[in-house]
Amino acid sequence: MSMLLKVICGTMFLLGMSWNIMAKGVIKGRVVDSQSKEVLVGATVNVEGTTVGCATDADGYFELEIENLGTVVLVFRSVGYSEVKKSVVVDDKKMDLGTVGMLPEYINLADVVVKGSLAVDRKTPVALSVVTAKEIEEKLSTQEFPEILKSLPSVYATKEGGAFGDGRINLRGFETENIAVMVNGVPVNEMEWGGIYWSNWAGLSDVTRFIQVQRGLGASKIAVPSVGGSINIVTNTTNAEVGGSVSYGVGNDGYNKVAFSLSTGLLKNGWAMSILGARTWGDGYIQGTDFVGYSYFINVSKRLGENHELSLTALGAPQWHNQRNRNDKMLIKAWEKLDDTKYNPSYGFADWKGEKVRKVSAYNKYHKPQISLNHLWEINDKSSLSSVLYLSLGRGGGYGGRSNKAHKYDWYGTSKGEPTTGDFRAADGTFNYTAVYNLNSISVTGSEMIMAMSRNEHNWYGLISTYTTKLGQYFDVYGGIDLRYYKGKHYNEIVDLYGGKYFIDDSRMNVKYKADDYTWQNKELKKGDIVYRDYDGYMMQEGFFAQGEYNRDALSVFVAGSLSNITYWRKDRFYYSKNEAKSDKESFLGGTVKAGANYNLTDHHNVFANIGYFSRAPYMQGGVFLQQDVSNETNPDAVNEKVFTFELGYGFRSSWLDANVNLYRTSWMDKTLANFFEKNGERVRVNLTGLDALHQGIEVDFVLRPLKDLKVTGMFSMGDWHWNGDGKGYAYNSSGEPVDKNGDPVNQVGGENHAQNVVKMKDVRVGNSAQTTFTLGGSYQFLKGVHVGVDYSHFARNYAKFTPSLGYDLGAEKAFESPWRMPAYGVLDANINYRFPLSKVFGVMVFANVNNLLDKEYIADAEDGAGHNKDTAKVFYGFGRTFSVNLKITF
Repeated sequence: MSMLLKVICGTMFLLGMSWNIMAKGVIKGRVVDSQSKEVLVGATVNVEGTTVGCATDADGYFELEIENLGTVVLVFRSVGYSEVKKSVVVDDKKMDLGTVGMLPEYINLADVVVKGSLAVDRKTPVALSVVTAKEIEEKLSTQEFPEILKSLPSVYATKEGGAFGDGRINLRGFETENIAVMVNGVPVNEMEWGGIYWSNWAGLSDVTRFIQVQRGLGASKIAVPSVGGSINIVTNTTNAEVGGSVSYGVGNDGYNKVAFSLSTGLLKNGWAMSILGARTWGDGYIQGTDFVGYSYFINVSKRLGENHELSLTALGAPQWHNQRNRNDKMLIKAWEKLDDTKYNPSYGFADWKGEKVRKVSAYNKYHKPQISLNHLWEINDKSSLSSVLYLSLGRGGGYGGRSNKAHKYDWYGTSKGEPTTGDFRAADGTFNYTAVYNLNSISVTGSEMIMAMSRNEHNWYGLISTYTTKLGQYFDVYGGIDLRYYKGKHYNEIVDLYGGKYFIDDSRMNVKYKADDYTWQNKELKKGDIVYRDYDGYMMQEGFFAQGEYNRDALSVFVAGSLSNITYWRKDRFYYSKNEAKSDKESFLGGTVKAGANYNLTDHHNVFANIGYFSRAPYMQGGVFLQQDVSNETNPDAVNEKVFTFELGYGFRSSWLDANVNLYRTSWMDKTLANFFEKNGERVRVNLTGLDALHQGIEVDFVLRPLKDLKVTGMFSMGDWHWNGDGKGYAYNSSGEPVDKNGDPVNQVGGENHAQNVVKMKDVRVGNSAQTTFTLGGSYQFLKGVHVGVDYSHFARNYAKFTPSLGYDLGAEKAFESPWRMPAYGVLDANINYRFPLSKVFGVMVFANVNNLLDKEYIADAEDGAGHNKDTAKVFYGFGRTFSVNLKITF
């Protein structure tokens, strides 16, 4: 019996040993860039101290078998990225590490400043979304550049007028002027009013490596923060390997695009260069909106010794395009009568002296290159100094019709929300330029209607420099400067007299200091002469920012602050004598305090929170100068805008699901808003101050990978955005003179008859952006290299854009309930792409897209009317079905 027990025990022992020997652990996951979310193909995963390892596949996935159970250390490596180590306990069950993020080493110099303005997933406590170059390539098609972001939470993007580069975007209900748009960490918002003309940056789609959208507080290290969030467009850098590409695309309405790129790779002497060029042209989807756009990108880098690196980047997008004017929105009944949503009321022809010539009154031509010199100094193992010196030189402008008072409403033909009738509208609905020629030819006082080019030229210089150091093992400290100087030159130049011999500018009658100069005020102006305005706007900013970070294991905490001083002034050559041409300087001191923390509960779960308060200077245009085009008069009530915001967030990461939930609340106080209204035939302007708004809501987004070749994406966002207080302001006529609420002149600003007008705004809905959105999309690889994708986007609770004094008198006792609520709509887009190697050297990619596949008719943009309803609102319809096909060859 004792012998039998020994045999049994020995057998069980051997079986146990063999089980342990045969038992294997399996670890799987996905490796991505922590900031761009791009998958890292060919990244290696090794068990430290052994030869056991594997590489990630074309989608960034890995699956590693480990025979020895217990605790092991996995080492993740990829060229250009910092090594990552993870300690895991291996058992006989399959383990999912989820998404493993790796940070770039920032050896590419164009990344030096970018590093300071980007958020890191599962570390930086902000609401974050990323669109990769691959997604742009597959989905943008002929859409406007900001439309690639329409599937992100709380984003609303449209084509607005519908011409090339005329799109717009809102984030959490905030207009573009309250969103910080950056290219490689360098701010590009207009300095005088804060907005973005996307036509100036249309070429970015060709050179973008990824776009990082930070909603809310943001992590950008700049002195003046945004209200709604930031959009950081990160362009290509100098490629480490030699190569390039050529491509050609075609689409609806004569769309064509050719592009090329070339990289020398990193040469033995440490130099490297990458270049890209493209030309895009077409007839335009909207009637009479043909265009030609170019884009270029050059990056040259050089390492200087062991501790210094330099990188020079230049990019630009010179273009011209005919437009449908933003003010050409029309009443719904007018569109229904036309039965053509492509209609352009400013498009037409002139039959003059026996020749029929096409004419345009909505036209834009501009070139705004950005040149930046980046420098990185690795001072020692703990400290570094990164700087970017940048320059932007903008040249160009857009058409604007000028006329005498008798014909002030005849240009563009939609002053009453429908096409004009009579002499200025041809039988086929086009604008009758022949009538303008006829009118001018018989006039005894010169041309009564002319075209002027609104010239806007600027020189913008800036420096952002950041010092970084480590204090001990867990503390990082940042400090830096953000300096900017801007001069914008603005004047209107006559470009077409339409058959007349000269033009007398009514605006000159408002120039009091030249009242005795009869010849100047009644000068017979010719082509090339200046009308209406001629002034320079100036802006100077001195800013400082600092941030401290604590990073230890699963916890990341930051505290940041900034100070900025912004000074505005203008110099007028039209309405003032030389001695009075320069206005007083108006300075505003602002500051920021913000903090946040992220905690990774496990490898899959994280939570974060942030809170911040800042005081920001009002914009020069519409905030500081009351009638910036014509007057040095400043707003006596202009004060800093204040913002208080906080946010809570949760994230989940695994190899099969990434998901985020965010709650936010932003209080915007003392907002300055300019608006116009008509009173007794006079255009009256009111600069409102003291307006408060509340933007709050919830956002959910996810990426689901139920199968290796299937990816499902989706998001849902619901906002509650409304005005939270009343505004007040003084009224001024078109000459900048103070008037009462009846439009009658008064003696002085704030005088007895110049009382402040109150505009009731409490609980009125914020317009111009959908407050409820959701998207659902999918991408499936049904053959090797062939992907097909569909995306459905739905937009609801979208209130029309409105001017606070529109539709009711100043001083009204009660606010209206809300602007007109536009009908909800949804659009289905589809794409298919095929990538395959042609040889060891060449690769081929074919992309095909159909946007608005079901040809849905919908209202995309609306301006509220006097009745705040469907009957009085002016609208633009969105595009119907459009398509494109693109072939790209890489080498």
